Amino acid sequence: MPDEKTTSPGAMPKSNGYTPVIPVQPANNTNQQNNANGDSPQMVYLARPTIPEEPEIPEAAQRKHEESKRLYPELNLSRGEFVISAIRRHPIGLLSIWFVTGFIIAIMVAMLVFVLQNQATFAATLGMKNSTALTFGAVMMPFLGIVALILLGGFVSSYVYTQNKFFLTNESVIQFIQISLFSRKEQTISLANIEDASYRQHGVLQHILGYGNIRLSTQGEETTYRFSYVANPRHQIALLNDAVEAFKNGRPIMGNELSEY
Repeated sequence: MPDEKTTSPGAMPKSNGYTPVIPVQPANNTNQQNNANGDSPQMVYLARPTIPEEPEIPEAAQRKHEESKRLYPELNLSRGEFVISAIRRHPIGLLSIWFVTGFIIAIMVAMLVFVLQNQATFAATLGMKNSTALTFGAVMMPFLGIVALILLGGFVSSYVYTQNKFFLTNESVIQFIQISLFSRKEQTISLANIEDASYRQHGVLQHILGYGNIRLSTQGEETTYRFSYVANPRHQIALLNDAVEAFKNGRPIMGNELSEY
């Protein structure tokens, strides 16, 4: 702590590596009375280090932080921040994607069989003089090309689906939104800004298979964040509400073992 020195008005004291903080006295009736009595307001100089000391991180929290960095290198975690829950989408979405993909391919196969069984009719429709011109190879080449495009669409849809992720840490909520193959965005919400967290399961299938949607609303701009196809949404919302309550009340959030769905 540097020694206090008396300085003339307008001069700044030497800090010796510390930054002086000079509070400004408001011009109120008390100050005016002091000036009338010949008493000038007293100036108090406070000193604080230029580089503040970093808070001490508990050993258990630091251990969880290192583990989270190893498991999720894509996350930009601050010092002492660790993942409490890593939420991924329910596999039911992948089944839906490949069901549709298989259904379209089945239709293409049925069309192929129908064309091969009626070669003469289709050859005449296409203006071919010889029906044998519509050979098996001539039909299979475009068919295989279309099937390859359908399969590619299925793989791209599966990649986009699985790349949507939701992470709960002891400081924030991080959401990765994959809109398309080359379109992605990241959202980070501090636990202090979360005003409401809820989940919804609608329909028999969601209750039987145990998935649903979770919804977060924040203070200020009243922004709403949603994440669909969440496995065990009730458990995830319970973890989130506990973390938000502890964070806002200043209690340490250590969490249990890492929860991943």
